[in-house]
Amino acid sequence: MVRGTTIRRLASAATALAVALALAVGAAPGAVWAAPKTPPKPTALQLIGTDIPEPILVREDERPQLFEMLVSEVGWLATATASTSAPKAAKLGPKYTVTLLVKDAPNQIYHLYPLAAGGPRAHRPAKQPSGKKTEGWFYGRMSMPEALRLGGAPLEAKPDVVHGGIGGGVGEDLRAEANPVEEMSEAFAEMRRLFLLNGAVLVVILTGLAGMAFLIRRRV
Repeated sequence: MVRGTTIRRLASAATALAVALALAVGAAPGAVWAAPKTPPKPTALQLIGTDIPEPILVREDERPQLFEMLVSEVGWLATATASTSAPKAAKLGPKYTVTLLVKDAPNQIYHLYPLAAGGPRAHRPAKQPSGKKTEGWFYGRMSMPEALRLGGAPLEAKPDVVHGGIGGGVGEDLRAEANPVEEMSEAFAEMRRLFLLNGAVLVVILTGLAGMAFLIRRRV
């Protein structure tokens, strides 16, 4: 009688353990892999470069279209996963630095290379005004050269990339768009994390069930 009761209790405990861990598989990804904290919305930005005589300040309330255009080139970099390795310095071309300001205080800094071999590149340095970040290199948007030109960089006009009517008569307000390369990198990284997490949970479940089965056999 006692032996039967013990077996039933162990079986119930094993079932409860399996159910709890199975539920954890569905709940854990959202809790463990929480989305990175979104940085505060910038109110202005500063553009500098070796061929720009003086720093250029663009405020959202004064030049909203140009501001949004330039922010769209770097706004997605704060939480993005690096999509390429560091190119050779000789293939980067001219460098421009965009500093995003929040209430006139530097918050994010990015280096842009609109004429890099193979297409525009963007660099997120590890040292940031808001704290240390993971350094990363990214493929930039094809509109980067024209956006920087409209911002004041002495670059060749590319009206076939951006159309509209600000700056020198070329360009329009570009809204932030998803970077396909960055999205694919994030998707693969997320799949890998979920696979590892689910595999670990499965091992725990199987180990628990094996232990319960061993105890039941010993008592029988």
